Amino acid sequence: MKPKPIAQPKSAAQRHLTVAGRIAWMLLAIAIALLWLLHRAGIVNAWQLPLKPMLVFLGGSGLVCLLLAQFWGFWQHRQWLQRLGWMAVAFFAILNLLAFIFAYSLTHFTPPGTFGIGLPRPVNSRLPSDFGLEYTTRRIRVNDREWLESWFIPASNTDSSKGTILLFPGQGGSKGKQLLAPAQVLHGLGYDALLVDFRGVGGSSGSTSTIGVLEAKDVALAVDYARELQQQLQRRSPIVLYGVSMGSAAILRAVSRENVTPDAIVLELPFSRLLDAVRVRLADRGIPTFPAAELIVFWGGIQQGFNGFAHNPIADARQVRVPTLVLHGEDDRWMSLAQIDELLAVFPGEKQLTIFPDAGHQLLVTVDRDLWGQSIDRFLNAVGEKF
Repeated sequence: MKPKPIAQPKSAAQRHLTVAGRIAWMLLAIAIALLWLLHRAGIVNAWQLPLKPMLVFLGGSGLVCLLLAQFWGFWQHRQWLQRLGWMAVAFFAILNLLAFIFAYSLTHFTPPGTFGIGLPRPVNSRLPSDFGLEYTTRRIRVNDREWLESWFIPASNTDSSKGTILLFPGQGGSKGKQLLAPAQVLHGLGYDALLVDFRGVGGSSGSTSTIGVLEAKDVALAVDYARELQQQLQRRSPIVLYGVSMGSAAILRAVSRENVTPDAIVLELPFSRLLDAVRVRLADRGIPTFPAAELIVFWGGIQQGFNGFAHNPIADARQVRVPTLVLHGEDDRWMSLAQIDELLAVFPGEKQLTIFPDAGHQLLVTVDRDLWGQSIDRFLNAVGEKF
């Protein structure tokens, strides 16, 4: 009778890998149970969380650790396999580091003339006076340390303003860079215009952007300020929100989640989902979108404290019941006509769409000023008739 082989004691590396694998699976089980309870209680909508990345990360890392622990002896005596494994680990680490830096650079601004990771801070290189418009600079307080800078441009006929239009720029834009041309047309149509810099750009405080998430709170503050301003000027007229790209996302989120109730909204160059927006921009640069897009959205959300996978303006649009005008460039490579139709279909209220032929993802009033002005004028006149 042969003696049973004596089991070899596990090495420290095997023990550590086994413990790490078990911890990962334990965390996964706890996370699933906790999310299920919170979802059932109505505290959290679990479907808006990045469930797939979380499941893959915890479940996959736990499985890898347990497999490595099981086959550690096989691994120890094959140097080529060790090298291959370390190369995979290094590749994964580098990929995450690049995604972290890329996400940081997209959401942070560096002051002019300084070196750092991030986009150059958008400045207001032009003033309303450069367009022949009278204006006053007004600071909207956020708290003791933060503020929004705005320009108020009264209507051409100050005694009979047709309404107040609040204008918000897109990512990497400012009121002096993107909003003066639209404001000039609105001024000529007889509307007061309040041009607002989000936090992080122009004359406002801060140096970061959240692609429309926290900017929704800036929209809410600006609307409250506009209502106070109308009371001071003894005016009772519509309040309309106009946003470019990211500004559109901030408006939709403000109406959906910040209890903002404008009389109408105008969305120029909107996007439907943050993850899709990142994917299409990576593809345009020839970068494989998976898993780069997912990692960029994940790390961007971690850096800024929000769930980027749940930042979907198309979901917010379902809560918008005020009249809505969407302006879109036919050749916009970031959003197809099919995606625009999908977005427009979810609005439960009145909606209109104007397509600008031969226009891409650019300020549409600079492409066809007449079409832009006619679309806005027709839409706002209909809004004013119901006010």
